[in-house]
Amino acid sequence: MQRLFFALLIILSMIFTALYFYSVPVIKKKVFDIELTSSRIVLDSVFSLANKMYFDTEKLRSQALNSHKQQLQAVVELAESYLDTEYEKARNQGKTEQQARQQAFDTIRKLKYGSNDYIWISDYNSVILSHPDPRYHGQDVSERLSNDGEAAIPTMVKIALDQGQGFHQYQWFRLDAERQQDKVSFVKNYPQWGIVIGSGVYLDDLEGDIARIRKEAIQELREGLKEIRIASSGYLFIFDADTNMLVHPNPNIDGKNFLDLISPSTGNPIAKDLIQVADTGTELSYKWDRPDDPGNYIYDKLSLVRYLPGFDWYIGSSVYVDELRSSSELLAERILTIAIIALVIALILLLLFSQWVTRPIKQLAETAVKVTEGDLSAKSGIRSDDEMGLLARTFDDMVDRLRDNINNLDSKVEHRTQVLAEKNLELQDASRKMANAKQALALSEQRQRLILDALPAQIVFTDSDMNILFVNQRFADRVQRDKTAVINRPLHKMISPKIFSAISKQLDEAQPGEPSIVEYKDIRDNKELIFKRTLIPFCNADNSVNGILILAIDITAEKDALRHLNEAQRMNAVGQMAGGLAHDFNNLLTIILGNLYSAGDHYRHDDELTRYLDPAIRATRRGADITSRLLSFSRRQPLSPCLIDLETLMNETLQLLSNSLPDKIKIDFINSTDALSPFADPGRLEDALVNLAFNARDAMPDGGELRFSACNLEVDSLLVMDEQVNPGNYIQISISDTGCGFSTLAQEQAFEPFFTTKTGGAGSGLGLSMVYGFVKQSKGYISIENELSQGATIRLLLPARSEAAVIPELVEAETDHPQQASGKLVLLVEDDHDVRAIIRQQLIDMEFDVIDTHSADEAVRLIPLLPELYALVSDIMLPGELNGIQLADWLKPQDSQCRIVLISGYSYQQSEGTPIDPAYTLLNKPFAAAELKQAISRATRVL
Repeated sequence: MQRLFFALLIILSMIFTALYFYSVPVIKKKVFDIELTSSRIVLDSVFSLANKMYFDTEKLRSQALNSHKQQLQAVVELAESYLDTEYEKARNQGKTEQQARQQAFDTIRKLKYGSNDYIWISDYNSVILSHPDPRYHGQDVSERLSNDGEAAIPTMVKIALDQGQGFHQYQWFRLDAERQQDKVSFVKNYPQWGIVIGSGVYLDDLEGDIARIRKEAIQELREGLKEIRIASSGYLFIFDADTNMLVHPNPNIDGKNFLDLISPSTGNPIAKDLIQVADTGTELSYKWDRPDDPGNYIYDKLSLVRYLPGFDWYIGSSVYVDELRSSSELLAERILTIAIIALVIALILLLLFSQWVTRPIKQLAETAVKVTEGDLSAKSGIRSDDEMGLLARTFDDMVDRLRDNINNLDSKVEHRTQVLAEKNLELQDASRKMANAKQALALSEQRQRLILDALPAQIVFTDSDMNILFVNQRFADRVQRDKTAVINRPLHKMISPKIFSAISKQLDEAQPGEPSIVEYKDIRDNKELIFKRTLIPFCNADNSVNGILILAIDITAEKDALRHLNEAQRMNAVGQMAGGLAHDFNNLLTIILGNLYSAGDHYRHDDELTRYLDPAIRATRRGADITSRLLSFSRRQPLSPCLIDLETLMNETLQLLSNSLPDKIKIDFINSTDALSPFADPGRLEDALVNLAFNARDAMPDGGELRFSACNLEVDSLLVMDEQVNPGNYIQISISDTGCGFSTLAQEQAFEPFFTTKTGGAGSGLGLSMVYGFVKQSKGYISIENELSQGATIRLLLPARSEAAVIPELVEAETDHPQQASGKLVLLVEDDHDVRAIIRQQLIDMEFDVIDTHSADEAVRLIPLLPELYALVSDIMLPGELNGIQLADWLKPQDSQCRIVLISGYSYQQSEGTPIDPAYTLLNKPFAAAELKQAISRATRVL
């Protein structure tokens, strides 16, 4: 028995030893291969995912281009709708089609959407009628070629004429850019207007979206790769062809260029080695350090690399060799442990069985061997009633149950595998549909955000039951709710009952399919705004209305601009008429005043006559003052603009006013200007401020406060005063009072000449009109801000310059009597017979010899025939080809010693734009003989 036991012990030991040495190395190799294969499978899965992302990106690029094309069509159609609206409004308001067309083109020119995209309009001859870039607006671009040698605009005009509408890709400049870029435009022909309307998108904008999606793809890969491990610490990484590490678990390498990392095995950059083995099917074996042993490059690593051409990426796996082997080593250790335990148990059982039975155990052993070899039909054959028989029956029953369980398990596994495969297919289909739906939703939101949110309008789309299906951001802001809180809600619950009542009539018209346009007013922040509301019904295939589009556009600025333009045109017409009247009236006053002075000189000893002449002279002088104010209003008053020291001028003006205004009126001045100074005539500015102060005094009979303030104002956006203000730097001077304010009528007609609210002939009505004319002649702007019974503020906006300046001191000219006038020859040129007679007599009274003529052309023929000419006295406005200034310019090089005096009924600056030489002396009508004599004296000092 002992020999049998030891023999069996030796046999079992040899069997277990043989099994270990013949099976464990194979198992270790298989496990190593399995781990390596697992890393390849993971790498291939990630590569497939990245490749799918690339194809999804390419598909998205195509979809994005189609989406932008739909957007371009919608923008052009919106421009068409706007032009239709403007033409209809022009017909209703009695405007010309050209006015409506120009106003619409100006508005469309300012419209921007998307990435600074715009709308352009061309006629059939490739002349740009509307374009935000001044390089092309109003230009003929039929010969202008892009970098690829194509005449882009003529090509698109031809497409529109031949096809009615279409798309075209070409190269064009961005706004304010000097480099051409690829662009796709949609153009459409409108033969009813004879124009082509187009709008485009730059392909670089699409690439920006794709770059953003690619960045998101990298982030998704980064998040996914965080959860992937090969062996215990192996990982996946991604880098591009420029060796920039896009995804890596090590933050010291992630997002950086790793070209400077050298492989100690080859001496080459590790990046180049990885690129070299990409898609070869073999791993790169090299030495590297460990995170717990940095800098010690002695550990073997394996990396497998795949190349993704679409993204130009390299996707690789990295794992330490000893970690791949660790699983097999662990499995081998566990097998050895199990084997030792099994050997010990077998020895114990062998010892027991060898002591009690031999043959039944042998039978059982043989049966067990058959079972282990896969013969589940084997039986022990032991039939006894003792423990061994019971064990044998139990063993046989166990084998039978094991056989049945295995068969059932195979059947269940097969069925379950089939069910899981079907569920997996359903899950993949659902995932694909969800991804498509998500992509479609993203594109829809992008179109809404780019097109509708960019439009300066409130937009609502409802179904036929007036339930809101869509709104843009402007409408959501108007009702002070989020978009999600408005969708699928009834329209009447989202707007006030008053607004819904106002829109109900339009909704009733839209239900049968009739579009409608209505202008209405709305009060916001205590300010009245004007809106244009358009309702457009949408019909389905059977022409029944299934939706209504509601657009509300703020046209307050357009209305204000139109009103200011009409007022400016009316004031300009009144100014031209006033200037003409003043010119003619000055001639009449010259005749009257000259005759009055002559009568006074001849009958100076007749006190009775003098008593009548003096009031007539004073009345004539007042008439001259009125014409001076009319000339100021009509912008024909002579000015001497310069840079003004505003602080000094205001102090002097306030000193003058403090002596003229009642003590119960408090005067205050705040100066907030810096280095800039107003550029205007200081004397006229002082007159204007005094005029405004006296008007404020009349508005405060019981006293009050008069405030002057000045500040710098840089205009770089829309600003409307009496008209739209041009961009630039200005000095704003504000004059505020606490008086009764302007009435509505007074505010509308305040600047018109002869309009006054004073009774009993207390005012001439030329004060504010003079201020208005001075401001406009100085290229400035003026406005009235008024609160009835609470005071008014008048703001003057004058051009500003940065050069230091002070008010030029007014030096009283010395009056030199000309040398002995007797025998001196003076040429008088005046077209008005009576005025010429008066001036001729005044010169004769000064003892000059006078030759007179009615035109400059005749004077040119006379002057060469005359002896030495002492002086020329000429009116500026003369009949014929030459005026007075041109006559003086012709005479000056002919006779440099001749004194030149020019006379005029209004500013020489309006004489057909002809500049005047500062050497000439200017004398304004009407004037007395003494003033003419003094003018000749000043002319003497000039030469």
